[in-house]
Amino acid sequence: MRALARIAAPRNGRLVGVAALAAAAVAPSPSSISNPSISITSENIRWASSKSRWKQRQGSDYYAREAKVRGLKSRAAFKLLEMDSRYRLFKRGQTVIDLGYAPGSWSQVAVERTKPNGRVVGIDIIPAQPPRGVSTIQGNFLSPGVQQLVKDYLVEFAQRRSPSVPEEEPSEEGGNIITERPSYIDAERAESVESGHEEPLENDRRLVDIVLSDMSAPWVQTTGFSSNTLSNPYFRMMNTSGMSFRDHAGSMDLCLAALQFASDTLKAGGHFVCKFYQGAEDKDLELKLKKMFAKVLREKPDSSRSESREAYFVALGRKGDATL
Repeated sequence: MRALARIAAPRNGRLVGVAALAAAAVAPSPSSISNPSISITSENIRWASSKSRWKQRQGSDYYAREAKVRGLKSRAAFKLLEMDSRYRLFKRGQTVIDLGYAPGSWSQVAVERTKPNGRVVGIDIIPAQPPRGVSTIQGNFLSPGVQQLVKDYLVEFAQRRSPSVPEEEPSEEGGNIITERPSYIDAERAESVESGHEEPLENDRRLVDIVLSDMSAPWVQTTGFSSNTLSNPYFRMMNTSGMSFRDHAGSMDLCLAALQFASDTLKAGGHFVCKFYQGAEDKDLELKLKKMFAKVLREKPDSSRSESREAYFVALGRKGDATL
């Protein structure tokens, strides 16, 4: 027993010594309490550690590495690619609206799938460098003025897209006389007026084939006002607050705003894709989608992280007379 006591005593003493050192290291000294710079330094250390963890996760993520190799703006492009390969969303020459487009990976996919004559318009409140071939508007999409600006742009673009084509007619002298032929839009409107069945103005403004919404409420900017860079993926992609109900409620508001815009601008047979955070209210949104679209599906792409609560509604084939 004495031998056992002699063997155990140094170990216990060592443990006590280690515990005492740890307690001394943790216990704040009077000078550290009076000096606020020490607490600021600890906050910076925690922030740097969080940023390092984010970079480490991005470096080990397959989709993040693959996006960098392919020249895509972010790994989110693979989510849209998966949904397109499954449901055939895109066709050549379509008009696509990308809500919350920054940093632009979904717009890159849309441009590639709708070329050569497609039109992609991105809207985001955050400044970002638009991908090649994408027209962008910086502004708060929830603002009625910004939504009206997008609608006016679509109408103006549709008018520019089909200019009148000069038509040559033979003259008596053997030459050609160039006469201006009206555009097909003017011809269709004239025919509808003559037949007495002119379409309502609402249908004239339904010029969009696909509405995409990858919107999330951005954090309020508190730092980095002196930075001139247009994009910083670490600071700009932190769109979740960590409170599941708050994230869910915010995503529902954004989805409803996007759906209302789609109700005003989407053609019959058009498609609608929106991101949401799962919760109690997504059933109500699904019912509204089923009233407007022929087929509504929930999607959780493989490229979406398993720990994330995000999911997507894919609504296919807008019903002609259905509105929100």
